[in-house]
Amino acid sequence: MYIYLYLNIFTILFPLLLSFDKKVAFYRNWPALFPAILVNALVFIVWDVQFTKHGIWGFNEEYLTGIYFFNLPLEEILFFITVPYACVFIYDVLNAYITKDLLQSYVKTIALGLIIVLPTIAVFNMERWYTSVTFMLLAILHLVHLKYFGTKFLGRFYLAYLVHLVPFLLVNGVLTYLPVVWYNDNYNLGLRIVSIPVEDTMYSMLMLLLTISVYEGLREKFSIKHYQTSVV
Repeated sequence: MYIYLYLNIFTILFPLLLSFDKKVAFYRNWPALFPAILVNALVFIVWDVQFTKHGIWGFNEEYLTGIYFFNLPLEEILFFITVPYACVFIYDVLNAYITKDLLQSYVKTIALGLIIVLPTIAVFNMERWYTSVTFMLLAILHLVHLKYFGTKFLGRFYLAYLVHLVPFLLVNGVLTYLPVVWYNDNYNLGLRIVSIPVEDTMYSMLMLLLTISVYEGLREKFSIKHYQTSVV
């Protein structure tokens, strides 16, 4: 049963088909999106290879096609394409249909809380690699994002993150319940949302924030180039 492959197809199918919606016109942002996905994929594939090698997590061959790259299942590679695509699609759809930045007034509190709490948990759980690495990197990425963008995009990012938790819980729930992906609890806190390690929620936020940071950076760069070209 190719469950993991089917989940990848399910994840990207509707966002891809709806990318040509006139109001969102998501396809117009592909020049910024695809490089952002590539950057994200390179970072997380290298991470994935190392964690798989050390037995921090692994994959159940019963639910895979049997095709591997860098000792990772094809489906895992596809995950780093389909999930960021779907998440940034959610982000752009919300931006198009909800004009008000609903969480902007809470951004500093949320960001500061994450920057303080996550490294604290990481420091006290250094031997739990999934916990410590994920939490520390997410805090660092917040600092980097704030340095380059301030709070300009974070309110809308947090809203998209909250909305994405619905499909996240559905897809990741299947992956971890069967399990298609298994986790060694010696390297995480051992806390689960049903079958999903709590670290997965922060891992997903990290992946989404990295992709959107690069995506928005490229969109701004392209806009400046377009403006300069039009002026000339």
